[in-house]
Amino acid sequence: MSQDFPSEGALLGIDFGTKRVGIAISTPDQSISSPLETLQRSQPAQESKSFCKICKEYRIKGLVVGLPVHMSGDEGEKAKMARQFGDWLSSISELPVIYWDERFTTSLAQHHLREFGMSKSKQKSRLDMLAAQVMLQSFLDAPDRFAAPSAIDN
Repeated sequence: MSQDFPSEGALLGIDFGTKRVGIAISTPDQSISSPLETLQRSQPAQESKSFCKICKEYRIKGLVVGLPVHMSGDEGEKAKMARQFGDWLSSISELPVIYWDERFTTSLAQHHLREFGMSKSKQKSRLDMLAAQVMLQSFLDAPDRFAAPSAIDN
């Protein structure tokens, strides 16, 4: 990844999925992330319009796309799809993109939602954007934002 990625300005965190995309946003100083919304996947033209509207409305300066890597740190088919989506999103928004390890973000988000005592239906509607928020916060808190995912020892 390029060192040209912005160190100031709001960032959009993306939890890519084939049915839904979770979206989170950072503060302009890139210290805190918050869940924003979950978009249902649709036609590319509609998705493009939705993402461009969000990027313009929130004055987004960069995109952080979650990369679903294996425990070994290797990338599989889902990571390839996430990279293709991120590259597409970067091209339509004209914003720089960086990819970030999203291992455990969904399970951590599920844990938080259960702790809040939410019903299963409410959990489902909030899970993707909360996973995006967890992933984006991990990126914001990282001492080295340009490090590649590494293996996790069992």
